[in-house]
Amino acid sequence: MTVHTPAPSRRRAAIVTAVLAGGLLLSACGTGDTEGTHHGSDSSASASATPSAAGTRAPGAFNDADVTFAQAMIPHHQQALEMARLADGRASDAEIKTLATAIEQAQDPEIRTMRAWLKAWGRPESADQGMPGMHHGSGASDHSGMSGMMSADQMRKLQAAQGTAFDRMFAELMIEHHEGAITMAEDQRKNGRNATAKNLAADVVENQSAEVEKFRLILDRL
Repeated sequence: MTVHTPAPSRRRAAIVTAVLAGGLLLSACGTGDTEGTHHGSDSSASASATPSAAGTRAPGAFNDADVTFAQAMIPHHQQALEMARLADGRASDAEIKTLATAIEQAQDPEIRTMRAWLKAWGRPESADQGMPGMHHGSGASDHSGMSGMMSADQMRKLQAAQGTAFDRMFAELMIEHHEGAITMAEDQRKNGRNATAKNLAADVVENQSAEVEKFRLILDRL
């Protein structure tokens, strides 16, 4: 026996269904991100991750120290990559070659990560806009005033070296370079606000401190 639902009941059911569907739609729309709104240049500004860049962007509040850290560490890492790439065809020590490869593998992704942060924060990548200690008179690529950065003359000498001479110079210069990065990262851990940036700074301190010890052991036996 077929039971027929009266027309008014069917209409009420349809209305209830429509209301529930509309409520779900509004709920879905209401989950949109609102943290990405910037509040001028104050320290309460924040940025949020998108699903496609959740692993590289730094969601949450950030301050000027976070921005400065990323802007300074990008060229610092870039010079480390230049130094590491010189090992190919010049280094003779197996450990030097291994460490050079490790530096490339660690710091290249970190550069991309920090660039994504700055883009999400709406800040420029350039670190020479009012950064203390930067030299502006010798070209945009001169960052020798930054902690641990090599001068153009030091880079030329490293490029000209071969074999054991290269190995020793590379180790000595990379210790100095790493110590500069560690100082910058420790400042970020102390003064930064963004949790993701502070975590990367902690990684820099841990990983580069370990590499400094390895370079010192290499120098002891060269």
